[in-house]
Amino acid sequence: MKTSVFVEYLGNQVEDKTLVNKVKELWIAEGNKIKDIKDLKIYVKPEENAAYYVINDDINGKIALD
Repeated sequence: MKTSVFVEYLGNQVEDKTLVNKVKELWIAEGNKIKDIKDLKIYVKPEENAAYYVINDDINGKIALD
């Protein structure tokens, strides 16, 4: 089954896969390996035009929804 999740707010749209890929890119840029991500949570806050992420219940950060 193929799935897609989109968040739309005030004329903007972002897909869940895009957010996951952005977090992975940041993770790799910091010298980590994808295989080391055991758990990834992403909290989308459209009113802030941001998404917050938590990796392995330890590492957290923020990404823009642009």
